Amino acid sequence: MADSPPPSRDDFLNPRSRYWGEFSLPNVTFNSNLQEFASKVSYLCNLETGGKIPPGEAYDQIKKLWKDLKRSKKALLDTPLPELPPEELD
Repeated sequence: MADSPPPSRDDFLNPRSRYWGEFSLPNVTFNSNLQEFASKVSYLCNLETGGKIPPGEAYDQIKKLWKDLKRSKKALLDTPLPELPPEELD
Protein backbone atom coordinates (compact mmCIF):
# COMPACT_ATOMS: atom_id res chain seq x y z
CA MET A 1 0.00 0.00 0.00
CA ALA A 2 1.46 3.34 -1.08
CA ASP A 3 1.56 6.17 1.38
CA SER A 4 -0.39 9.22 0.27
CA PRO A 5 1.35 12.56 0.54
CA PRO A 6 0.47 14.66 3.56
CA PRO A 7 -2.13 17.37 3.00
CA SER A 8 -0.90 20.83 2.17
CA ARG A 9 -0.71 23.27 5.05
CA ASP A 10 -3.78 25.13 3.76
CA ASP A 11 -5.78 21.90 3.41
CA PHE A 12 -4.71 20.86 6.91
CA LEU A 13 -5.57 24.18 8.55
CA ASN A 14 -8.74 24.84 6.53
CA PRO A 15 -10.36 21.51 5.69
CA ARG A 16 -13.31 21.67 3.31
CA SER A 17 -16.20 19.26 3.28
CA ARG A 18 -17.98 18.20 0.12
CA TYR A 19 -21.26 20.01 -0.58
CA TRP A 20 -24.26 17.67 -0.66
CA GLY A 21 -27.13 20.18 -1.00
CA GLU A 22 -28.98 21.41 -4.06
CA PHE A 23 -26.29 22.39 -6.54
CA SER A 24 -26.32 25.99 -7.69
CA LEU A 25 -23.55 28.56 -7.79
CA PRO A 26 -25.11 30.68 -4.99
CA ASN A 27 -25.58 27.62 -2.75
CA VAL A 28 -22.05 26.32 -3.27
CA THR A 29 -20.54 29.78 -2.81
CA PHE A 30 -22.50 30.38 0.39
CA ASN A 31 -21.50 26.93 1.68
CA SER A 32 -17.85 27.84 1.10
CA ASN A 33 -18.36 31.12 2.99
CA LEU A 34 -20.10 29.24 5.81
CA GLN A 35 -17.23 26.76 6.13
CA GLU A 36 -14.72 29.62 6.20
CA PHE A 37 -16.79 31.35 8.90
CA ALA A 38 -16.83 28.18 11.03
CA SER A 39 -13.08 27.73 10.63
CA LYS A 40 -12.30 31.32 11.64
CA VAL A 41 -14.68 31.20 14.63
CA SER A 42 -12.96 28.01 15.77
CA TYR A 43 -9.55 29.71 15.59
CA LEU A 44 -10.82 32.72 17.54
CA CYS A 45 -12.37 30.51 20.23
CA ASN A 46 -9.11 28.59 20.59
CA LEU A 47 -7.06 31.79 20.78
CA GLU A 48 -9.37 33.18 23.46
CA THR A 49 -9.41 29.92 25.41
CA GLY A 50 -5.61 29.79 25.26
CA GLY A 51 -5.33 33.32 26.59
CA LYS A 52 -3.81 34.70 23.39
CA ILE A 53 -6.58 37.27 22.82
CA PRO A 54 -9.00 38.83 25.31
CA PRO A 55 -12.67 37.76 25.31
CA GLY A 56 -13.87 41.16 24.09
CA GLU A 57 -11.59 41.03 21.06
CA ALA A 58 -12.75 37.50 20.22
CA TYR A 59 -16.37 38.63 20.51
CA ASP A 60 -15.80 41.68 18.30
CA GLN A 61 -14.05 39.64 15.61
CA ILE A 62 -16.75 36.94 15.65
CA LYS A 63 -19.43 39.63 15.45
CA LYS A 64 -17.72 41.09 12.36
CA LEU A 65 -17.45 37.65 10.77
CA TRP A 66 -21.15 37.08 11.49
CA LYS A 67 -22.11 40.36 9.81
CA ASP A 68 -20.01 39.40 6.78
CA LEU A 69 -21.74 36.01 6.61
CA LYS A 70 -25.18 37.66 6.85
CA ARG A 71 -24.26 39.98 3.95
CA SER A 72 -23.11 36.97 1.97
CA LYS A 73 -26.39 35.15 2.63
CA LYS A 74 -28.43 38.15 1.61
CA ALA A 75 -26.46 38.66 -1.59
CA LEU A 76 -26.33 35.00 -2.58
CA LEU A 77 -29.49 33.39 -1.26
CA ASP A 78 -32.05 36.12 -0.62
CA THR A 79 -31.71 37.92 -3.94
CA PRO A 80 -33.58 36.21 -6.79
CA LEU A 81 -31.50 35.34 -9.83
CA PRO A 82 -32.43 37.20 -13.01
CA GLU A 83 -34.46 35.20 -15.50
CA LEU A 84 -32.66 34.53 -18.76
CA PRO A 85 -34.63 34.80 -21.98
CA PRO A 86 -35.23 31.34 -23.58
CA GLU A 87 -32.84 32.08 -26.47
CA GLU A 88 -29.95 32.58 -24.01
CA LEU A 89 -30.54 29.20 -22.35
CA ASP A 90 -29.36 27.21 -25.39
